[in-house]
Amino acid sequence: MENMTRKIDVAIVSAFIDGDEGGNPAGVVLNADGLSHEDKLSIAQQVGLSETAFVSASDISEFTLDFYTPARQIAHCGHATIATFSYLSQQGLVGTGLGFTGRSSKQTVDGPREIIIQKGQAYMEQTAPRYESVAGDEAAILSSLGLTADQLIASPTLVNTGNSFILVGVDSESTLAAIQPNQDQISVISDKYDLIGFYVFTTETKVDGRDAGTRMFAPRYGIDEEAATGMAAGPLACFLRDRLHLPKETFVIEQGNLMAQPSSSVITVNLTIEGEAIVSLMAGGGGKFIKQVKVALSQ
Repeated sequence: MENMTRKIDVAIVSAFIDGDEGGNPAGVVLNADGLSHEDKLSIAQQVGLSETAFVSASDISEFTLDFYTPARQIAHCGHATIATFSYLSQQGLVGTGLGFTGRSSKQTVDGPREIIIQKGQAYMEQTAPRYESVAGDEAAILSSLGLTADQLIASPTLVNTGNSFILVGVDSESTLAAIQPNQDQISVISDKYDLIGFYVFTTETKVDGRDAGTRMFAPRYGIDEEAATGMAAGPLACFLRDRLHLPKETFVIEQGNLMAQPSSSVITVNLTIEGEAIVSLMAGGGGKFIKQVKVALSQ
């Protein structure tokens, strides 16, 4: 008997665009209720982007979102969330329809999160930051990035606002650009701390008025380097305020400029402060539809 196949529509949407260009592309699959875990993983592998989001019905939020890299499912994905809600907004499928500005929500494997849609841009809720020392592995972290201690402006620190990243602050854009990561070493450390990856930053930026330039390495999830990472920009904004003492509530983060194939991205993070404590945050930006593709699933 011949294998039967069906075609699945996947929208390719670039999230965190800088103006009208760049950003980080993600796959978006609507009406994914009937897809199994294996189906979603197969689709993500065929799409071949760092993450693909699958949208289905929810009993507690406006939508359920499941996120898959080509290697595995993950709890949250910033750029795929922004890509999804930008696309839903452009299709008139969120809130009251086309042109909607207001609140929406997503349900994930890690619980519900609030979404704000504003002038075609999407912002996603993240939780208050949790900090963890990784001092015992600082030498290994620096070795994996080819850095020395005198190039740091802040000691490597694990920060979690929904996903865990190790943040590493370096002294200049030239230092950041020169990093040649050892992906095998980063993967070992990522396994030990259950990380998405390393988020390396400098306070030097290409555009005046922005707060940090960054690179993100996540080989544990099959991502050598990513052009925009909303779930890492949130922790970085918290770190800049709490540990580098920048007295701000809105941070603008650059990413993607220093990749082998540059794709300029911009992530805006708005912090909610009570007293001196960050209690929550919203990270977001704009999304741009690129194209529609079809992938095949065997029946």
